[in-house]
Formats: sequence, structure tokens, C-alpha cells
Amino acid sequence: MRLSKITWPAAERYFKENDMVILPIGSTECHGRHMPLGTDTLIPDKILDLIEEKNDNILIAPMIPYGACQSLADYPGTINIDPDVLYQYVYQIVDGLYKHGARKILVLNGHGGNIKTIERIGLEFDKKSAMVVMLNWWLMAWDMKPEWKGGHGGGEETAGVMAVDPSLIDMSQIDLPLEMANITDNLVATGFRTVRFKGVEIEVLRNTPKVTDNGWIGPDHPNTATPEWGQEMVQTTADYIVDLVEELKKVKL
Repeated sequence: MRLSKITWPAAERYFKENDMVILPIGSTECHGRHMPLGTDTLIPDKILDLIEEKNDNILIAPMIPYGACQSLADYPGTINIDPDVLYQYVYQIVDGLYKHGARKILVLNGHGGNIKTIERIGLEFDKKSAMVVMLNWWLMAWDMKPEWKGGHGGGEETAGVMAVDPSLIDMSQIDLPLEMANITDNLVATGFRTVRFKGVEIEVLRNTPKVTDNGWIGPDHPNTATPEWGQEMVQTTADYIVDLVEELKKVKL
């Protein structure tokens, strides 16, 4: 049940009997040369479609398509929202849902840069006797099947987009090697912000183009992705959330 497709009287009836809403949020940002900028919204939207097929009684708010992605902002097409602005925006949305009767807000998140904002809002609404449940789909998938574990724009997310539409992947760019820029021979880049020195990882805060000119980072090369992997992964995630919704209905606030 999409909030954008029902009337206000229908919303009023819903909140008289229900206190749960799913709020999806993603980003518009670089995910390597092979993937669309909307990856972090496309995959959660696919999960929502699958949730609706099994449970069309849970209210789903419109997707927030932008997020905090400062380190990737230099890649053309990336839209970075300052964390303070993102906090104010998402807070107002959650507060609006709260005022209408929502007390259990499931935030289906597609982007790691949004996590701190969601955590901050969740703790604030906990004091208002509401519950914010953060569902970081890519992390959940790791627990569901450890071999799905991936990085940013790697095999995991590539497979997720393939589940949406394989034609969105630029296959001419998918085999490019991951080349990361070390700071020195002994300060070896291992991730967006991590560097290994004498066997220990530390954080050096660099904008991503200084780390890799491709834009994807992770142990899971994109060329390992398949549509079958993606379909199984998003369906498993959707099924889990459907079961979680039923369990959360038992929670008394």
C-alpha cells in the first residue's frame, strides 16, 4: 500500500488501525563505471515491490532518493546532501508520520552514508515512545547468506541491480580491475577510508577519486554478479521483512 497512491481518508482509516510504516531511503551517487547512479534506490524499490506481493496491508511512504555521500560528490551525477540538511529533512518526514499515528517506522535503507542520520532520529523518537527500525538491506543480506557479502558497487550490489533490470549494467565496463591508490608503499589502501600499515588498519579520510578512479570498492568483483544471485537475494530480503513486520505487530509501545 503506497502512501502516494491513497487518499487522505484512506490514510486516516489506516492509522486508526495500524501504527507501522515503511520509509525507504537511498542515494543518487557513483557506484563504479558499470552501475547506475540510482542503485541505492532501485534495489530497495525492488524489495518493496516484492513485499507488496506478499503483504499489501503495510503502508509504504515515498522513496527519499538522495543521501549523504560527501566522499563521492566529485563523480558526475552524484548528489550529496549535507548530513545536517538530511537530518532535518528525514526528521520532518518521520515526525509527520508520527503525528498521524505511526509509532513503528521501518526505514529501508540502501545507502551506508545515511546510517548516522537514521540512528540519530531513531534515538530521538525512542524518547517519544516510538520505534525506528533501521533495515540496511545489504548488511542484512550478509547475515542471510555470508557469500553475498560485498562492498560498494561490487558483486552484491551489481547482482541487486540485475534483479531489477540487467540492462542497467554497462557490461562493457564490468571487467575493469580495482586499482586503488596507496599513500606510500607502506600505507596500503584497503577501502574508501581505510589504509593498512604494519598489519593494522587505520582511517585516512580521502575523497573517493583519490582512492580509485572507478568508483567501486570491495572484495566482490562486479563480474561475479548474476541475475539469479540478485533475484534470490532481494526475494530473501523481502521475505524476511514480511516476517519481521508480523513480529513487530506484537510489540507494545
